[in-house]
Amino acid sequence: MTINVDDADLVLRCRGGDRQAFATLVERYEKPIFVATLRMVGRHEDACDITQTVFVKAFEGLAGYDPRFKFYNWIYRIAMNESLNFLKRGRRTAPAEDDLASTGPDPEGAVGGAEVARVVQAALMSMKQDHRMVLVLRHFLACSYHDMGLILDIPEKTVKSRLFTARQALKDSLSARGILHA
Repeated sequence: MTINVDDADLVLRCRGGDRQAFATLVERYEKPIFVATLRMVGRHEDACDITQTVFVKAFEGLAGYDPRFKFYNWIYRIAMNESLNFLKRGRRTAPAEDDLASTGPDPEGAVGGAEVARVVQAALMSMKQDHRMVLVLRHFLACSYHDMGLILDIPEKTVKSRLFTARQALKDSLSARGILHA
């Protein structure tokens, strides 16, 4: 029987020197952080590197974490900042052919799914970073508008406006690429 310990308790245990508590946080957030960074930077290897950096920075910064706020907002903010820093340094952002491929039991469906994933990722990568961030947070990480505002340090109203604009831009881009029909 597994006892589900909340993030704030795990952080307190980490601050007390419990390395297993941090391992639990890594296990809990590694996949969503990786997904977020992959969608932001587009390459599997780069997303792996950024994900590692996020957890190193989170571990080093635990003393500064305020437990009144949700841990996942704090760590997603680190992930978004690290992704943006990576992109500002001018690193490659084109997805490798197999980075986003679907691995389903139906080979024909997998090829079609991989192609759609490749086109969606290419459309995301062509967008402004601010728009890509809100799409990733909302649609790939299922963050609420409130949490998105906290992660991005912008008002909730701005989140909604930016998300509306980003969705329209994504729709237009996918239509132009032949994925959606307007």
